[in-house]
Amino acid sequence: MKPRSLALAALACALAFPALAQSLRVVPQLGLGQPAQRESGPRAADFIVAVVNSEPITNNEVRTRLLRYEQQLAQQGSAMPPRPQLAREVVERLITEKAQLQLAREMNIRADDALVDQAELTVARQNGIPVPELRRRLAADGVDLKQFREDLRNQILLQRLRDRELEQRVKVTELDVDNFLREQQANGVDPALLEMNLAHILVAVPENASEAQVAQLQAKAQQLLQRARGGEDFGKLARENSDAAGAAQNAGAVGLRTADRLPPLFVDATRNVAAGGVTDVLRSAAGFHIVKVVEKRQVGQPGIAVTQNHARHILLRPGGTLTEQAARQRLADYKRRIQAGQADFAQLARENSQDASARNGGDLGWASPGMFVPEFEDVLEDLKPGEIADPITSRFGVHLIQLIERRQSTLGPKEQREVVRNLVRERKLDEAYVQWAQEVRGRAYVELREPPQ
Repeated sequence: MKPRSLALAALACALAFPALAQSLRVVPQLGLGQPAQRESGPRAADFIVAVVNSEPITNNEVRTRLLRYEQQLAQQGSAMPPRPQLAREVVERLITEKAQLQLAREMNIRADDALVDQAELTVARQNGIPVPELRRRLAADGVDLKQFREDLRNQILLQRLRDRELEQRVKVTELDVDNFLREQQANGVDPALLEMNLAHILVAVPENASEAQVAQLQAKAQQLLQRARGGEDFGKLARENSDAAGAAQNAGAVGLRTADRLPPLFVDATRNVAAGGVTDVLRSAAGFHIVKVVEKRQVGQPGIAVTQNHARHILLRPGGTLTEQAARQRLADYKRRIQAGQADFAQLARENSQDASARNGGDLGWASPGMFVPEFEDVLEDLKPGEIADPITSRFGVHLIQLIERRQSTLGPKEQREVVRNLVRERKLDEAYVQWAQEVRGRAYVELREPPQ
């Protein structure tokens, strides 16, 4: 395994609920359980807004994507740009995606149904619900399941294309790490180096709520704030009262993330709030928010305690006569044999794994958070020591993963540099992506026709 690269965990939310950033760092929760935004008035007749290498972008595509952007921005508490500006951004994003997807098809990059199933499961897991419930809620919000899965497939194709094109462009030297550390000492803590573990309660405000309804909901939020500050368990309050997706299952936990991966509204409000403290009631387009700071820490700082995982895996790289489906079936058979006591994990890894860990029986050693690609790490975090996950696919191939043990450990100087190295690498990948995307866009024939309505 290698450190994560672009970390486009948008694999999980994909184009169906995208963020405006070119490179997403987290899997935002869907607005499940809350009414989807609907367009008012009659729907305009469809027409072509732009053409990318003879492939059209229609007005309805732009409108659909625009509504999803607005919904996500509202849920995150982000400022809402003027609609014409946002529409132009949507059109440009669609042009970029079309050009890249066409390139992926030319390069014969594929994503089979099993990989889309894996992505769909990731969406469900991030929202704390099973896949059937995810599908039910998507349908209730007016999202077509077939289109949702196609969007997932497209995002997987984009991820694979970007990985293939960008990996070779980025190298991180010891001098890069030294320079980054000196920058941080001179300029203060970068948001990418500040981690916060937050919990959150949302009192949702309907889109067309009256002033009386808004006042009533604000009063409810104020009462919840008083109860939280009065010593009541925040998780229990979130489970019983929050309208945020998955709150009943995760007790309002947002989880430990760097500040640049959190809604700006939350970051600004918690800037001067110490661990254990609770913000005032915050207002966004989605409603009223109460945020608790569970923990704050600086990434990569020596002496910081982190959870480390000791895992091993068997990696099969599809190619030639070995398809992804066949690789998954083979690894599923390995799992069955291991659990039945008919085979040894380490021995199977030595004989079959197609990476450098094979000689060590697939042993990957102790790893701190961020050392593996997101899809690998997400599965690893759900395992208990001794458990083996079902086969999963990453950009490197198909994996069978076993968690051996887990521990709390403090970062030493060596581990600190590894964390910083990964951060520097991600930044370089972001920069390389921007340049590469411009190159792909520049090679495409783009004809802008009528502006979207």
